[in-house]
Amino acid sequence: MAAKKNTFRKMVLIIFLLLVPIACVYMYSHQVSINVLRSEIQGNLLNRQQFFISQVDAAVDQLAMFPVIVGHDPFIREYVGKKYSTALDRLLLQSRVIEKLGYQSASSEWTNELNIYLAEEKQVLSSNIFVTYNDAYMKQPIKANWTYDQGSGKPLYDSFVRQIAEPASALGLEKTHVIYEVRFSAENLRLMLDHFKAGGKGDPFLYIPGMPGVYNHSVTSPLAAIVTQQLDKQKIEADSGNRILELDSKKYLINFVKSNTLGWYLVDYVPLEQTLLPINKSRNFFYVAISLLLVAGMVAAYLLYRHVQRPIAKLLQGVMLLKRGVYSARIDYKPNNEFDFLIRRFNEMAEEIQELIEKVYAEQLRSREATLKQLQAQINPHFLYNCLYFISNMAMLEDKQSVVAMANNLGDYYRYTTRVEKQLVSVREELQLITNYLTIQNLRMERVCYEIDVPEAILAMTIPRLLLQPLVENAVIHGLERKAGKGLIRISGESDGYEHRIIIEDNGVGVTTAQLAELRQTLDEPMSEQMGCGVWNVHQRLQHYFGPASGLELMTADDNGGFKSILKWKEPMNVSAVDRR
Repeated sequence: MAAKKNTFRKMVLIIFLLLVPIACVYMYSHQVSINVLRSEIQGNLLNRQQFFISQVDAAVDQLAMFPVIVGHDPFIREYVGKKYSTALDRLLLQSRVIEKLGYQSASSEWTNELNIYLAEEKQVLSSNIFVTYNDAYMKQPIKANWTYDQGSGKPLYDSFVRQIAEPASALGLEKTHVIYEVRFSAENLRLMLDHFKAGGKGDPFLYIPGMPGVYNHSVTSPLAAIVTQQLDKQKIEADSGNRILELDSKKYLINFVKSNTLGWYLVDYVPLEQTLLPINKSRNFFYVAISLLLVAGMVAAYLLYRHVQRPIAKLLQGVMLLKRGVYSARIDYKPNNEFDFLIRRFNEMAEEIQELIEKVYAEQLRSREATLKQLQAQINPHFLYNCLYFISNMAMLEDKQSVVAMANNLGDYYRYTTRVEKQLVSVREELQLITNYLTIQNLRMERVCYEIDVPEAILAMTIPRLLLQPLVENAVIHGLERKAGKGLIRISGESDGYEHRIIIEDNGVGVTTAQLAELRQTLDEPMSEQMGCGVWNVHQRLQHYFGPASGLELMTADDNGGFKSILKWKEPMNVSAVDRR
């Protein structure tokens, strides 16, 4: 831990020593930048405004030519001169004139309308279908230059309008023969002001003394009104320039440029301190850079922890798990450095240890099987003595049939149990052994009955030898021999296509609940030298051959109060694989 802290101190000290010369160089360059940019920024702001005004003038000049173009159109001249003979010709010509006006209006990017007023006919032809002839509007003077119309006589919107009259000497609209009018919405200018504002830091608007301004949509209205009042007092005379005004206890830089076409000024105001915004940005960038360097030092310390300390901690954790016996422990962590090699080797080592332990456990199981084979090879003296006494007694009674039956079944029984070279047999062979065993018991006690009902599909399956015999023997010895009267053992089989079961059920004396719980617990206990090779061995061999989902279930019989054992296993195993084990 002390070494780790010492490394962190050294990294912080190195970063600090690097920051000192950087800070000194920046202070010098910052002072030089202030002197240069202070004069350049004002010029750049004014250049942007002049470029904006040039765009506005170009668009307005284009619209100013529309009345001239319309006035020289032959179809329009024909309609104005009443060069038509019938009412139908007049309507057709009128439709064509309106279509011409629509095409001409659509040729501009700005929203506009073209109107032709015929005073004698009290008629108006327009590219806008909502425009109608208005006597009050016709009493206004002719607008030979661009005039700002706030909506008087035109209910749709505030706009800029320009007119050309015939004859040119007429003083009012009602005194003319025809008026060619072009009108564009002030909304066009507002949209351009929005784009202009988006490209800068000010709050631009159009201004002319004595008239309300045309503002962008997001203008700061109270502040813009104060700027307008100050400009009215100072009476702008130059076409362009800048002034400094103090508003709301702050100094603002006011830039203005005049439009030669409209006669309006483009006014833009920004806080004076904002003119030095690039320098402030540079300063802030420097502060950010210093902060990033400090953060980089912290990140370096973190990376040292993550790529060195943390992998070591993971390795220690894995070693401790192995020490506690968790041999399935693996390190699921990839630091993407040299520790990857150590972690992979640790996982490989843990896997080899786990495989070795599993092999040792399998060897212990095989040792148990060897013990079982040895027990199979040994002849149970008491069982054999009882059978021989039975043969002797039946021979003395000259009951040849019983003697032959006992001798044949006893021979088949011991021939099967003593064959240790073949450990996998069919269910049919196992049931034949059970038949021999139960026949012997029935001959001896004459009160043991049995029923075997196993489907043909299960009879052909392969299972380890002597799985059923220990269970049937337990049913006879511990269940039926202790019961007075006849006893019944029922052996049945069932399968759902994936899991297969053989049920061995007796109607003997059964077991208590405590005894049943103890038997079930014994099945899952680890192997020990004191444990026998009976029911536990059947359960362990099933799991060994067919997997952990297989095994032995013990329960009380439902209908007769006896005992029930259920052998269950999954899909049939690979016989060749078992033989190799």
